[in-house]
Amino acid sequence: MEADFVIVGAGSAGCAMAYRLSEAGASVLVVEHGGTDAGPFIQMPGALSYPMNMKMYDWGYESEPEPNLNNRRLVVPRGKVIGGSSSINGMVYVRGHAMDYEFWRESGADGWAYADVLPYFKRMEHWHPRGHGGDRGWRGTDGPLHVSRGPRNNPLHSAFVSAGAQAGYELTDDYNGEKQEGFGPMDMTVWQGRRWSAANAYLRPALKRQNCDLVRGLVEKVVIEEGRAVGVALAGGQVVRARRSVVLAASSINSPKILMLSGIGEGAHLQEHGIEVVADRPGVGANLQDHLEVYFQMAASQPVTLYKYWNMVWKGIIGAQWLFTKTGLGASNQFESAAFIRSRAGVQYPDIQYHFLPLAVRYDGKASAEGHGFQAHVGPMRSPSRGAVTLRSADPAEAPRIAFNYMSTEQDWVDFRACLRLTREIFSQPAFSPFVSHEIQPGAEAVTDAQLDAFIRDHAESAYHPCGTCRMGRRDDPMAVVDPQGRVIGVEGLVVADSSIFPRITNGNLNGPSIMVGEKMSDHLLERAPLAAANDAPWINPEWQTAQR
Repeated sequence: MEADFVIVGAGSAGCAMAYRLSEAGASVLVVEHGGTDAGPFIQMPGALSYPMNMKMYDWGYESEPEPNLNNRRLVVPRGKVIGGSSSINGMVYVRGHAMDYEFWRESGADGWAYADVLPYFKRMEHWHPRGHGGDRGWRGTDGPLHVSRGPRNNPLHSAFVSAGAQAGYELTDDYNGEKQEGFGPMDMTVWQGRRWSAANAYLRPALKRQNCDLVRGLVEKVVIEEGRAVGVALAGGQVVRARRSVVLAASSINSPKILMLSGIGEGAHLQEHGIEVVADRPGVGANLQDHLEVYFQMAASQPVTLYKYWNMVWKGIIGAQWLFTKTGLGASNQFESAAFIRSRAGVQYPDIQYHFLPLAVRYDGKASAEGHGFQAHVGPMRSPSRGAVTLRSADPAEAPRIAFNYMSTEQDWVDFRACLRLTREIFSQPAFSPFVSHEIQPGAEAVTDAQLDAFIRDHAESAYHPCGTCRMGRRDDPMAVVDPQGRVIGVEGLVVADSSIFPRITNGNLNGPSIMVGEKMSDHLLERAPLAAANDAPWINPEWQTAQR
């Protein structure tokens, strides 16, 4: 059980690295604790609420009681399955905003500016626009990751975009192209009616090569000899050895956990649990970030929503159509319209995201009791709150402590109230007047700051975008965990490459940026020159300093 590279985690970044490293001729072993991703619950896009809520596919983590959210424990789904969280997510594809990566570079992630990462986004994508829309020059056309758009047949999708325009916002035909800001169609990682996870895009082709294999097991720690990572120890005593590098791509929850179990982390915390300190890196597990959102729900005045299909008979028909033809409602995640807007003048680029859904339903699959309705998932993009992942014990089988510390600054509340008030204004536009009956939640009576705050405390949910717990930065930064090549500071031969290395959370969903990290880190691991920097200049609203829209 030895290879050039041992990758821990068959998730978004891990699958991409397995593909690129084996493509270059290196031998690769991917270690994954989860089971198969076969079967309709994962592969059928319309069934997305199932795998996220099944112990079979999910680590089953939850947060500590969140003091600013009425001490609620929020679920923290992470994929425990081939494909990782790309096999249980909502399949929404967002690169992030160009300015996100400028911040990364400015905070010490040299070589990760937008000009540096855009070529990797292009390399990984195989984009399928509908019709003649989109920014073709900004998109990749022959990468392993198929990205498509839904049919947008439901009239509510166009009503949402029209309402944005009526409210004075920009329109964008491709938020992953030159211009993120505005209302328009949403991209999804779906191809030919199937979820196009990192497993389907990258791992399956890689495993067909003689030099790439999959090992099943729970990684207990990194084996470190004389300051160098030489392999990983699995439950049961087996050791998988790496000739060149051990790569942790185990998620923003499990990567810091494995580092701490291996003696890399804040010295005092490790000693509390009887773990010998190999490298005192206080940034391990710190800097935890997420997107928090609410479901702003409206009752519909006519039966145009997906609620008519929310019964066992229709679910059976939709499922059968998908099984035999890979078409119909089951072939879309139903997130087909989106928006990115700025909350106020003086904000340079969007800080609010919308996922629009022509159904009033929760992520756990529980539909609104009111029947026909629709909703926008909405929340701020760049919360200043920071949390931490820490060990509960030195037992590798025990879940870590996950404390997000949501809504811990006054700015969080200012930003979230703005989200709710701006959303209410959008739903009040003429484009929605044929479809709106009344506001389900927050409810039209919730207007004051105190009333909105109470709604947020009771109803805010994670958007399932945890990141930042092994922050990338310069080697002299005491809180950085990895350098810009992904190398763990203080240990040789050990790399982290997943969403845990993000210095700050990106705009939108994290699957796309996580795969990009796997693509770019592959070149670093192979000691190749990075792809040539891009010259494309993204669109920034010329009125951003003086106008909100």
